[in-house]
Amino acid sequence: MNGEKKEEKQDEVVIKSNENGDGVDTTRLSTEVIATLVGVTAGEVPGIAGMSGGIVGGIAEKLGRKDLTRGIKVNLEENNRVKIDLYIIVEYGVSIAEVSRQLINMVRENIEFTTGLAVESVNVNVQGVSLSEEKDKRKDVQGQTEEEAEEEAP
Repeated sequence: MNGEKKEEKQDEVVIKSNENGDGVDTTRLSTEVIATLVGVTAGEVPGIAGMSGGIVGGIAEKLGRKDLTRGIKVNLEENNRVKIDLYIIVEYGVSIAEVSRQLINMVRENIEFTTGLAVESVNVNVQGVSLSEEKDKRKDVQGQTEEEAEEEAP
């Protein structure tokens, strides 16, 4: 195609290869499996309200079992090194720096332990703040929460 060499994106990695008497046994791991492991780990970090589809998707989804790979991008680099980008929504009132630090450490530890791959980088992109729980707790000018005001309404 016009003399241009198109770079092929790697979407799986061989994590184990053994020679036996009859041939070679291999274990292949797709980037989607790695993204799922990252999604499960993100769900265990306090302070994360959900994952975002990224800048393009932009719609937050609460952490759940629907799509554990939403808001997670995995790139396989040379020498079986992994780069991970996460797009998250944090809960209102948490320390974003602390939540990010915990997330990075937990993702790195989990991926390196479960896959044996070296994690080159984990990049956390905070796309928003969830106010859903805080909204119910905020008081209006009369000192009532929204719930209390609704209960008193005729």
